[in-house]
Amino acid sequence: MKDLTRDKEAKVLFRFTVPMLIGNIFQQLYNVADSVIIGKFLGNEALAAVGASFPLIFTLISLIIGLATGGTIIISQYYGAKQLHMVRKAIDTVYIIMFVASLVLSVTGILLSDWIFRLIDLPEDIIPQAVTYFNIYALGFVFFFGFQGTTSILRGLGDSKTPLYFLIISTLVNIILDLLFVVVFGWGIEGVAIATIMAQAGAFVTLILFLNRKQDLLIFRPLKMRFDRDIFIKSFRIGLPTGLQQTFVAVGMLALYKVVNVFGTTTIAAYAIAMRIDSFASLPAMNFSAALSSFVGQNIGAGKLDRVTRGLHATLWMTALIAALVTVLAYLFPVGIMGMFTNDSGVIEAGRSYLFIVSPFYIFFSTMFVYNGVLRGAGDTLIPMFVTLFALWIVRIPLSWYLSTFMGPIGIWWGIPIAWAFGAFFSFVYFQTGKWKTKNVIRKKL
Repeated sequence: MKDLTRDKEAKVLFRFTVPMLIGNIFQQLYNVADSVIIGKFLGNEALAAVGASFPLIFTLISLIIGLATGGTIIISQYYGAKQLHMVRKAIDTVYIIMFVASLVLSVTGILLSDWIFRLIDLPEDIIPQAVTYFNIYALGFVFFFGFQGTTSILRGLGDSKTPLYFLIISTLVNIILDLLFVVVFGWGIEGVAIATIMAQAGAFVTLILFLNRKQDLLIFRPLKMRFDRDIFIKSFRIGLPTGLQQTFVAVGMLALYKVVNVFGTTTIAAYAIAMRIDSFASLPAMNFSAALSSFVGQNIGAGKLDRVTRGLHATLWMTALIAALVTVLAYLFPVGIMGMFTNDSGVIEAGRSYLFIVSPFYIFFSTMFVYNGVLRGAGDTLIPMFVTLFALWIVRIPLSWYLSTFMGPIGIWWGIPIAWAFGAFFSFVYFQTGKWKTKNVIRKKL
């Protein structure tokens, strides 16, 4: 656990973010390893099936992950205010939310998966593999939510290092099992999903065992957990906008797949790979944003608003430099990057055009996320939701559809950075109003 209310802001944020970033890079390697092995050994149809599954997975988990974000903010503000008895209550409540949600969403997802894939016009030859992959993956939601809940709790307490070690081991196990189940045993797309479940289960169980021995405040005690209604309401109020935001983003991804699917398997596979690349490119901004939320939460809880502003400025500079570096790499090595996932020249060319159009605008994405990180840390999560919904549903989806009617897939690609630019602008404007300063959970005069 770490107190984020002391020391120089840039140093504190950097040191807190780096373990989170490395951990999330390894977590993304779950998906990338799946895509690389599937693309190389199982072909474009299987790759497209897995790619189409992730928006559905994201849709189902987003609302609950948003509630976990609300729990993180509450925990960070209580911890900043040194109210440890309330921290314990918040921890119990987060775990209960996570486990109940995992069971509900597993059943719901399995029952609806085939219908949803048909709704978004996924090609008929891809649907059976997509349904198989998703249904097996959904059986492991309990481990996924358990690990994510624990990570959210640790982040609120200023600990971004502990989950990193378990993610690294889990990712390596996942890759080894992928190769074993697909290449050696020949289990196909089912083997990829089983490998992921086993790796996630191992990460959660070993992390809990470790914390039970090291941290009294974090002891996992399922039979003694108590649900706190007031904390749940606070978490719901803060986390619901973020959860709805992520849910609408996920549904938007499904809607975009409906546009992409019109152009066939090659474009679907290219878009699936592009989403994996984007997930890596966006990690620095997303992790700095998450770190900034915990930093803001603790400092608002401690009544140190001046540190919030300085932390924001430091984060903007760091994320801008990283976004510029990622853009340079995407422009210098587009074919090499796409070639890691597939040998198909058509897929590589479609992905290259995506990178050339989208990557110069990663700085807009970073700016939007950083400002939203401050707002969330302050407990003002409603405006980031509206900004995201506007950028996605009013700008990106309609524009991508319209441009694709006469530009083809390139029109879809152009809708993405234009939406980011709108989102960054509106987040900046709202931050300047200062209204977010009145939304904190721990009522202190700021």
